[in-house]
Amino acid sequence: MKNRSVPTDILLPHLTYRDVSEACAWLTRVFGFTEHYRYGDPLSGIQMHIGDACIMLHGVKNTCNTPTALGFSTQTLTVFVADVDAHYTRAKQQGATIVEELHETIYGELQYGAEDLDGHRWLFSRHARDVSPAEWGATIAPATR
Repeated sequence: MKNRSVPTDILLPHLTYRDVSEACAWLTRVFGFTEHYRYGDPLSGIQMHIGDACIMLHGVKNTCNTPTALGFSTQTLTVFVADVDAHYTRAKQQGATIVEELHETIYGELQYGAEDLDGHRWLFSRHARDVSPAEWGATIAPATR
């Protein structure tokens, strides 16, 4: 079954922002996300997407806060985009804090890292080449079946 209210089948991260509406505008302008819907009166959440990647934005609650308010980041979200070079240029021009310059990794990704207005860390990436994990030193777990 598909659900048009939750149009993802694998992962739907929920991110906390001080001002959900401001975050939506920032993520649209800087990273190219598109709003799908918003809900609540007062506003309590917004679903956004970029390509096939979806995220939910919600406001600060007594059990959730932003990385900026906490004083540290707790996770990094990786989003795959078709033209990471153009995405990097746009984000930089629009004032994103670049925490990792655009580069190709040893594991075959062309990517850059950025921080948003409330301190969430993002990696934007595209596959540059096919690399086996063993080629760059990873240990592949034995099959459990």
